[in-house]
Amino acid sequence: MTMRRIMAIFVGIALACFALAGAGRWLLHWPQPPVIAWLAIGGGYLFAALMLRLLPRWWQEHCDEMYAQPAGRRYARALWPFLIGYSLTLAASLWLLRTGIASVPLRALIAITPALPIAFMLLAALRYLREIDELQRRIETEAIGIASLLVSVVYFAGGLLEKAKVLHFDAGAAMIWVFPLLMLTYGVAKYFVTKRYL
Repeated sequence: MTMRRIMAIFVGIALACFALAGAGRWLLHWPQPPVIAWLAIGGGYLFAALMLRLLPRWWQEHCDEMYAQPAGRRYARALWPFLIGYSLTLAASLWLLRTGIASVPLRALIAITPALPIAFMLLAALRYLREIDELQRRIETEAIGIASLLVSVVYFAGGLLEKAKVLHFDAGAAMIWVFPLLMLTYGVAKYFVTKRYL
């Protein structure tokens, strides 16, 4: 799978999210929160496609070469259902929780449902790490380590600032952003680590 194809899929998912938000707003008369959620999800995929498009040619060629290998093809095939599943379960979970479910166990189950596709994505990533060559594994593990350390330091500093009453954070929102921030930082770290080794 090439980077161009990945970008096209991201744009397709974004347009589908925008169409769903439009249909929900004007045809199905949804309340504002689910419409905004679908617009945000679509905007995220569109932003990701734009960022991939702006990457230098050497990086795009490296990624094309990486995804042309058997391990990369298997990883890409495993990733798409989980990305789409995450978007759908997140939107459904937020919508269901807003309906005011009284049962605490049921609310907890609905709330953590979007974490399941992420867990499967992580399992696919671990399998990919086991199947790639030594240099690529070194690049991946360095990028994961850098991202983990940076995000940990940022969240630790944020916690200290919150305790000192310098800043105020919504704890639930902050925890939800841990994984996306980790993935974003991993992507940036991987870019620079790869540039150093290639």
